[in-house]
Amino acid sequence: MVYPERSRRTQTDFVYYICQKLFMGTIRLKNIKIYAFHGCLVEEGQIGSDYLVNLTVKADLSKASKTDELADTVDYVMLQNIVREEMSIRAKLLEHVAKRIIDSVLIKLEMVNTVKVTVAKQNPPIGGDVAEVSVTMKKKR
Repeated sequence: MVYPERSRRTQTDFVYYICQKLFMGTIRLKNIKIYAFHGCLVEEGQIGSDYLVNLTVKADLSKASKTDELADTVDYVMLQNIVREEMSIRAKLLEHVAKRIIDSVLIKLEMVNTVKVTVAKQNPPIGGDVAEVSVTMKKKR
């Protein structure tokens, strides 16, 4: 929420703004291992590569912290499924895959306010000894 202009602020706006900041939580899926077929080279589409995906989402987790109910939080199984689904669709660029993951999370999980994703290709075919290349992208509602 953008804080209202000073002249239009009310006590309710202030309380809402403060509560929104206090109850924001983070859910992180670290090093999701996926074998996929992304890349500009024809061989990458045929042979495939190992990828690691890190996904971080921010949402208001206050209700879930009180109710202890899955329906009141961001289901990380669904997050994992979104990553797997988007990674299974071939793309030339990691940027494209990362954007699809972000867009899908924001469409399917209304509770999420911010998404950050890193897609890393391990042992990329770039003619050198490089452990991985990665792209990180972030988007807020």
